[in-house]
Formats: sequence, C-alpha cells, structure tokens
Amino acid sequence: MNGSESGFNPAFNIATIKQVVNEAIERVRMPTPTRLRDLIRQIRAARTAAEERSVVNKECAYIRSTFREEDSVWRCRNIAKLLYIHMLGYPAHFGQLECLKLIASPRFTDKRVGYLGAMLLLDERQDVHLLITNCLKNDLNSNTQFVVGLALCTLGAIASPEMARDLASEVERLIKSPNAYIKKKAALCAFRIIRRVPDLMEMFLPATRSLLTEKNHGVLITGVTLITEMCENSPDTLNHFKKIVPNLVRILKNLILAGYSPEHDVSGVSDPFLQVKILRLLRILGKNDAEASEAMNDILAQVATNTETSKNVGNTILYETVLSIMDIKSESSLRVLAINILGRFLLNNDKNIRYVALNTLLRTVYVDTSAVQRHRTTILECLKDPDVSIRRRAMELSFALVNSSNMVAMMRELLQFLERSEAEFKTACSSAIVLAAERHAPTDKCHLDTLFQVFLKAGNYLRDDTVSSTIQLISAASAERQAYAAMRLWTALERAAVNADATDKQPLVQVAAWTIGEYGDLLVSEASNAISMVDDEGVDDFTRPSEEYVIDIYQKLLWNTQLSITSKEYLLLSLAKLSTRFTTQPSQDKIRGIIDTFGSHIHIELQQRGVELSQLYRNYAHLRPALLERMPPMEAPASAAEESPAASPHHEPAAASPEQDALLDLIIGSDSLTNGDVEHKPAPTNNNTTNDILDLLSGLELNMSPPLSATSLVNNNAPAPTLVGDLLTDTAPQKPTLTVSALEANGVSVTLGVHKLTADCVQLTMRAAYCGHAALSDFLFQCAVPRTFQLDMMSPSGTVLAPQTEITQVLKITNPSRSPLRLRIRVSYNMDGAPVLEQAEVNNFPADLFN
Repeated sequence: MNGSESGFNPAFNIATIKQVVNEAIERVRMPTPTRLRDLIRQIRAARTAAEERSVVNKECAYIRSTFREEDSVWRCRNIAKLLYIHMLGYPAHFGQLECLKLIASPRFTDKRVGYLGAMLLLDERQDVHLLITNCLKNDLNSNTQFVVGLALCTLGAIASPEMARDLASEVERLIKSPNAYIKKKAALCAFRIIRRVPDLMEMFLPATRSLLTEKNHGVLITGVTLITEMCENSPDTLNHFKKIVPNLVRILKNLILAGYSPEHDVSGVSDPFLQVKILRLLRILGKNDAEASEAMNDILAQVATNTETSKNVGNTILYETVLSIMDIKSESSLRVLAINILGRFLLNNDKNIRYVALNTLLRTVYVDTSAVQRHRTTILECLKDPDVSIRRRAMELSFALVNSSNMVAMMRELLQFLERSEAEFKTACSSAIVLAAERHAPTDKCHLDTLFQVFLKAGNYLRDDTVSSTIQLISAASAERQAYAAMRLWTALERAAVNADATDKQPLVQVAAWTIGEYGDLLVSEASNAISMVDDEGVDDFTRPSEEYVIDIYQKLLWNTQLSITSKEYLLLSLAKLSTRFTTQPSQDKIRGIIDTFGSHIHIELQQRGVELSQLYRNYAHLRPALLERMPPMEAPASAAEESPAASPHHEPAAASPEQDALLDLIIGSDSLTNGDVEHKPAPTNNNTTNDILDLLSGLELNMSPPLSATSLVNNNAPAPTLVGDLLTDTAPQKPTLTVSALEANGVSVTLGVHKLTADCVQLTMRAAYCGHAALSDFLFQCAVPRTFQLDMMSPSGTVLAPQTEITQVLKITNPSRSPLRLRIRVSYNMDGAPVLEQAEVNNFPADLFN
C-alpha cells in the first residue's frame, strides 16, 4: 500500500513540520516577557522613586517594542502588566489599540483582559472610544453568557451618550433574557445608562417592572436599584411605580419570615443588602403619599421590632427603617418607635453608630420634638464623649432641644460643656447659648445669669455683637435688675483683675465697665435693694465695695499692658461717668488724676479721650453732670435674637478664602435681572475669574467681600462709647426704617431690613424664612455690590432653615459716592437632598437712601 492509498501525504506533512519547527525556533530566539508577578516583585523591591521609574520605563519600552512587532503571543500578558503600571500612576495610553485587539480575539481570556483595559484606559474623550461600539454590539449577541456579561460591564462603565443610545435597545432586550446572570448584568448596565442619558428611561420601563417577580436575589437587588434611580430622577416615573408598593412589602415580609438560607444569610439576617435597598425605595415611594405610607406602616413596624440588633448588619437595617419611618407619612406611634431605636443606638459602644444616631436625631428633631426629648439625658451624656465629632453633633442636638420648660437644666449642662470644651467649640457654643437664653429664658434674671456665665466661661471666644446686645438688654431692664447686673459684673470684674486673667475675658471687661459706669451709684449705695437678688454662683455673701476700691480696680486694669485698646476705651469712659456717680472728694481727685495721665498716652484714640475728658473737669465742669448722665434705655431691634448674627448650633466659622471663592461664582451665567426675577440653577461646579463676572454684568463692577470671621480671640472691633465734640454717644442697634423684599421662591422668602447709620452707611438685616414642611440644609446667602461700595458681612445665625423659623445675617454697606444702592444676591440650599440655587437683583431701595 503506497502513501496515496493510506491517506498520508509526505509533502504536506513535511511542510507543516518545517513550519512548526521554524516557529518554535523563532519563539526560542525571542526574549520571554516578564511575568506580571515578577514585575510587581521588581517594583516593590525598588528602594527609591528613581529606581522604580527605571524599572517601569524599561518595561514600558519593551511592551512598546512588542506592540510594534505585532506580536500577538504575549499581548494579553503585556496588557495586564500595562494596567498595573497604569494603576501606579504612570502613562499607559499607548496600549489603547491593543485592548481593542484583545476584545476582538475569540479567546475569553483575551477578551477579559481587553475589556478590563478598555474600562481603565479609555474614556469618551479618546478617539479609540468610538471603535469599541461594534465590538460591544457583537459581544452583546454572543451565545456565551460570560462574554455578554463582560460587554455589559464595559458598556456601563465607559458608555458615552452616543454609545448609550446606539446600544440601549440591546440592553433592553437582554433585561428580558431568561438567564438570571445576564438579566442582572443588563439591569446594572441600564442603571448606568439612565444616569448618563435620562431620556432613555422610558425605554426600560416595561422590562423593569418584571424584575420584581424574579426569585433570584441578585436580579431583585439590581431591579430595585434600577427602579430607585428612575424614581429619584422623574416624578412621572415615581407615580408610575407607586403601584409596586404591595410587591415590595411582600418581598420584604418574605425576607423577614424566611428561615435560614446559607446562600443569603449574613450574621443571622436574611439578605440585608436586599432589605436595605427595598427600605430605601419604600422611603422614596411613600414620601408625601398617605396611601402608599399606610400600605407600608405594618411592614416597617415588623422590621423595627424583629430585626436582630446585636450585630452591625441588624443596625444597618434598623437605620434604614428609621429613615423610612421619618420620611413617609407614618403614624405617631411608629415615629416614636423609630426615635427610640435611635436612642438605643446612642448607648452602643461603637462610635460610628452613636454618630449616625445623633446625626439622624438632628434631622428628625423638628418632626417629633417630644419623642426626642425623652432621650435628652443620653444626648447630654454624649457631650462628654472623647470623640470630637460626637461631641459636636451632641452639642447641636442639645441646642435644638432647648425650650422654656427645660431651659435652666439644659443651660447648666451646656455651660459646663462650654467651660471644658476646646477652643474650636467655644465660639459656636457660646453664641448658641446667648441665642437660646434670649428665646427661652423664663425670667429676666435667668436671662442675665446665663449671659454672665457665658462671659465668664467663653472669654475672648465670644462674638463681638454679644457685647452690644448685652449692654442693650441691661439698659432696658428695670432699676432693680440694673443694680443686680452691676453687682454680678463687679464681682466678676474684681475677680478677673485680682487673678490677672482679664486679658482672657475682655468681653466681660467691656460689659462690666459699661454697666458699672452707668449704674455705679447702685453698686455702692446702701439704698439699693438688689442685694437680695444676689443668691447664687458664690456671691450670696456680696459685700459692697468702697468707691476708692472700685477706682483701684479700674486703675489696675487700665495699667494692664495686655488689655486691648477697645477695653481700655470702655474703662476710661466708664471711669469718667463714675465721677458723677461717686460722691466723695478723694474719689473725684483720684478719677481726675487717672484721666489726666491719658492725655499723653501713646495711643492716639486713648490720648484724645483723655484730653477731652480732662476738659470736662477744667473748662466745662458745669456741663459734666449733664453730659455724663445715665444713658436712656436703648431700643432693641424687632427681634434681638435674630438681629444679632450669633451663631446657631449648626454654624461653624467660615474661612475667608473659600467664601471669597464661592462669591466669585455669584453671577455666573446670568443675564441682567430685574428686581424679583429669580433664576433657578443647579449648584455651581466651575470657578470663573472676576473679569468673567465683570463681563457678564455689562459694565457693572462688583465688590465682593467675604463674611467676617467669628473666630477673633480679642474684641478689637467691638463698638465702644465715643466722645464727639461735647456729646457723649453709645453705639446702639437701630430700628429698621423700611423692609425690602428680595426674593420669593420654593416657599423661601428673603427680606432686607434697612437701618440707616450715617449719611453714607446703612446696615441691612437679611431675614430668610421658610413655610415648607422639611428643614432646608446648607443654607447660604451671598451678596455683591458695585465696586464703589464697601460691603461687610457678618456670619449668619445658622445654616439649617427649619419651617416657621428664620435665619438672619447682618450686612454693613458704605457708599462714599452716594449713588443708588443695587445688590445682586444668591441663595443656595439643599431641599430634599437636591441642591437649589436662587439668584436675583435687588434695586428697589429708595433713591434718596444715601442723601
């Protein structure tokens, strides 16, 4: 039998053998590429950054050479190494085309590395990105589920709007696939596509609802995630999916009542991931919908009572349950149950759980204050927590719980916290205590006592405006209260002078100096009956000082080189006023001697005061009693608590530079607006320069000034009484002459109260009110004026605008040119978790405002 008969072809087999041998020889001659694990080992062994760069550059050069030689044998390994190099931060863009070649390979291993490289190295700005669409379409129609899964993952990761529109129909078809693996991947891909192109949402609606009938938990989770995304982005879709509430309730009930399932059990809880997803979707569907809320009340109560709390898994589910209960129109008993769960969280040893509980209680305290009040003792205990974040949240929540009935007990705890707290807390805490005392103090005496304790414990961390507001309060009080204030403040001032810590309590020195200067006769007079009121804080054994001793304390403070000039101005004028309150001749001579020494003081302001006050003794002695008589009661603004920009518990001092950067975006993208026109925009994400803003304003040059910081340690800018000519005047709050409406939108109203200070200076008081249901967070008011004006903004009274409350902020505008006043304002806040921005121009101020 010859070769032909046996089917053996010698020529053919010899040629094949030669080809195989030649390829083997060529492969032996080629250097074997470094394996990925060896490359990692070499890079980790590098002792310096330069040595690491040398290893990477050498490997990259080798990979480039193999790419140029079109060597397909080691392409997969080279791309894997290139991805690791990319993760280290080195450039790896030259491997983009090779990723496409791997994707087109029929081998699954090559495809997997190719798709991974595409997700890491490609984005929609690259031209190569356009070439991958056909590869994705081919693989989406593959018969292998894992290839389809790779294509779906890649499409979801790098899809551009154009690619999403081209392939959305393929994804919608795969959602209906009977294969659970493909269905899960397709739903996740649809979720990413909808985020990129919301217009494609309607295409997926029919297929999405059927996902909730699946038994596979992976498909259920992806289906709930997809529906949640749709409901959050479209009100119409939200109404469409409200019909599925009974289905979600049934699924959740099955999870709670289901027995042990090793496939889905996590620490004794059946599929907590799916439970959390369903609870979040129920929260969205039940918000502001009584019918949907009623359908889910029972299941939420079951989850809240049956979930195991010994593990973090159960606490996670309970947390989501609490959020759902507080967001929907739930029954009052259910809300109490939710707040009690948060109360148990406060007793947990885990710091993260305590922090989450405080944060959530802070959001819900306005919904059911009485239920939160039951946990007041636990919340106050959190003020002693070693963790600074927990203490801050506990402080904010404590101030939200203060009311007229618990004012005394709460202030006692908060004053202790103020005394032992770090410097970063003192400004916000002291300002909030002042505000709470003004709103909720049951008596004038309680109000004064609280303020005096704040002055003692906060020291120089008090806001500047607290001095003027306290002075106004004392001036408007009864004679008995004024005598009581003089005695309490004298005791504190004497102690500060004797203990040499007056430098750290300069706001106290200023208020005490003003009060003693006005009512010093009540302090030293035996006829005063206010001594019966001095009954706490260790001054029940108060002894009236002699006139000479009071002057000695003043002299000691005036000679203190570390005391600020402002405090000395208060003391000097107070001493001059005491010359008409004290009656003995030695006191008069001593006061005059001290005042005369300031006639040659190195500081020009103190020297001027010393000279002018000395003239009252020499040339105008007959006018001195009239000029230095007691000040009349100062008139308070409409609401002193709101007029004062004292920080609320939610306020933290803002640095000047971020505020300045935020103001640079104030007029971005706006055309000329008329008064009352409001522009709604998403929160800005870009930063423009000042020149861009000036161009947009069509010639209106703006001067943008950041709010004043509330963290100054010394009250150098506090208003002090001044002597002008022959008239002594004190700085006092002004009543508004008119109120201008600035903005009305989304239930938020912003008004500007105008206080004319001088011919070229006005004070505006911004008041923001809200008539909605849920509190607005991150509230920020910003303002810009023409360049010829000067704008000073105080810090706001808070950043959370709750219903039926107000946020206030004081603006001082100086206008040397006397031109008409125009403002451009911007108000931003978060409403239901979504950022809202309002912008308007206010130009309806009186034309003669600066005349």
